[in-house]
Amino acid sequence: MKLRLPFEWLVALRYLREGRMQTVLILSGVVGGVAVIVFLTQLITQLQAAIIERTLGSQAHIVVRPPEEVARRSLPPQSTAAIVQPRSQRLRSVDQWEAVLGLAADTPGVVAVSPVVSGAGFALRGTANQAIALTGIDTERYRRVVHVDRYLVAGRFAVGGPDTVIGVELAKDLGVTVGDRIRVLTAEGRDELLTIVGLFDIGNRDLNRRWVFVGIKLAQSLLDLPGGVSNLDIVVDDIFGADAVADRLRVQTGLQVDSWMQTNAQLLSALRNQSVSNGLIRAFVVAIVAVGIASVLVVSVVQKQREIGILRAMGASPGRVMTVFLLQGGLYGLVGSGLGVALAIGLLHFFARVYRNADGSPLFAPEIDSGIALGACGVALLVGLASALLPARRAARMDPVQAIRT
Repeated sequence: MKLRLPFEWLVALRYLREGRMQTVLILSGVVGGVAVIVFLTQLITQLQAAIIERTLGSQAHIVVRPPEEVARRSLPPQSTAAIVQPRSQRLRSVDQWEAVLGLAADTPGVVAVSPVVSGAGFALRGTANQAIALTGIDTERYRRVVHVDRYLVAGRFAVGGPDTVIGVELAKDLGVTVGDRIRVLTAEGRDELLTIVGLFDIGNRDLNRRWVFVGIKLAQSLLDLPGGVSNLDIVVDDIFGADAVADRLRVQTGLQVDSWMQTNAQLLSALRNQSVSNGLIRAFVVAIVAVGIASVLVVSVVQKQREIGILRAMGASPGRVMTVFLLQGGLYGLVGSGLGVALAIGLLHFFARVYRNADGSPLFAPEIDSGIALGACGVALLVGLASALLPARRAARMDPVQAIRT
């Protein structure tokens, strides 16, 4: 049994076949537009995710610290000659940190909380020495905040007792490796002989040279902070909602609470500018595609006035004539979006092979997010229908007698 298409479909497809060159040109425009939208959106999304991962992968989203000590005045406040003497910010513990940890853990949006003891010190090995940032942690809690295991290049990440994990740059400076020992000296005049059980490479030379992880109890002893912690590191489920969580904890605790959005303001501004630029590019591409489809269909209505008049004279209703041109616009959007997504996939695979990171790994994964692809197809279809609306209404309102005489 032969399948027969409805009248509107037959006429729409016939008009598309008759204007092959116009059809090919406008389809090319839609394909290019959809490909640009999908490719840029996917590319920028992946690059932003990679930048955020590299920046926040080795740090907490929110850090809770003791409030800064207020400055002292050497003369009464009303004196115009008062000299403000800033207080030295000595290492202090977060007041009632166990209660604050529980409060933070119960806050909506918080994924994990880890107590940390951090302070300055020196690592010594023979005649070699290096300034370090000594960090005392609870291994299991800290793993949920920073995925340090993925940065390990040797040994294991397990601190406790005299065991320590250091960066590859510090190991190179001191001439040590897993199993060797180094001496750590702090400003409080305390020192300890530590055994290296792991080496990490975060991808940042400064951090690889400075960070030294030890158990939290040993850090409390070395930094003269018995039973205390210098800060609480927090991870949230929505990184762009970190400011809201930080504000809530700041009000509830009265402590100094900083989110990554405050400490990395320039990065956040750059990400927002990227998103704005991507949105502007997509808007311009959509506008260009819409104008292209509308102009082609307007020309088609002018060229086919006599045929439209004949159709109307034969009994075709204005609604059916309007449907013919709406179908053309819809087909432009539907077919063009499908081919555009295919082209975008090809572009992603091509650029993923050409552009790589310094270590040779792909700069981004050549994958298409189904949500982005379907969204672009939906936009293309809507643009096609919206662009065809004006020409379709013009064709539907055409007087058949005047159209035939033209």
